[in-house]
Amino acid sequence: MATLVTEKVSAWFGEHKVLDKVSLEMRSNTVTALIGPSGCGKSTFLRILNRMHELVPSASLSGSVRIDGIDIYRSELLITDIRRRIGMVFQKPNPFPAMTVAENVVAGLKLGGQRLSRSQAREMVQDCLQRAGLWNEVKNRLGAAGGALSGGQQQRLCIARALAVQPDILLMDEPCSALDPTSTRRIEETIDELRHLVTIVIVTHNMQQAARVSQYCAFFLAAENEPGVVVEQGPTEKMFFQPDDQRTLDYVTGRFG
Repeated sequence: MATLVTEKVSAWFGEHKVLDKVSLEMRSNTVTALIGPSGCGKSTFLRILNRMHELVPSASLSGSVRIDGIDIYRSELLITDIRRRIGMVFQKPNPFPAMTVAENVVAGLKLGGQRLSRSQAREMVQDCLQRAGLWNEVKNRLGAAGGALSGGQQQRLCIARALAVQPDILLMDEPCSALDPTSTRRIEETIDELRHLVTIVIVTHNMQQAARVSQYCAFFLAAENEPGVVVEQGPTEKMFFQPDDQRTLDYVTGRFG
C-alpha cells in the first residue's frame, strides 16, 4: 500500500482555473472521501492523481503529486506504470461488453503484455472477484458477457479488473451514483474490505456514504467564478460532528449543496 500526497496543486482548462493550491495526504489503510457541491473540482482533482487530467488538450496544472515520495509528473516513471499503481473506477460501470466476465478481470494484465497460464488466469480471476465481493454471484457465469451482469455487478467487475493489476491506490469517482440501495451497500462493504489492501480515494455526493465508508474527508468548495479549494479536511467523525468551519457543517447537514 502507498501514501499519495499533493502539495499546492492548481489546475486549469485553458485560461479557466478550476482548482487552487490543494494540499492533501491520502494515507494507506484509509478511505479518503472528497466531498463538496458539483463544480468544485473534485473529479478534476481525482483525475490529476493518476495523470488523466493531462489527456484534455487544454489542461494544465502546477504543484506536485507524490506516491511514496515520487513525483508522478516529474519522475522517470512511465505513465503506464503510474496508472498501474494508481487504478481508477468510474461513475458509470464500463466492462468490456464483448469480453466474458473472466476475460474482463484479466484484460488489464493482457493489455500490459503480461502472459498468464490458464491456471494462473483462473486463480487471478477467482482471487480478484472474491476481493471485489462478486465471486459467489458469478462463479457459474464466468463465460457470460460482462455487459450481461446487473449494474451493481458490473461495477464490482470493474473493481475486480482494477485490482488484477495489483494497484497501490484505487481512485473511485462516484462509484455508486447510478446504483440501487442493495448494490450500493455491497459496493460499500467491498470498499471497507479493500482499504486493508489498497489506499482508496473516493468522490461522493452522498454524505451518508462518506460517513459510512471513509476515515478521512476533504471538503471542496468553489465560490462563484472562483476555483475550487479545500475548505477543511480531517478525520471523518470530526468533519461531520465537530468541523472547524461553519460552511463544512452547513454542507454535511444538507443546508446547501
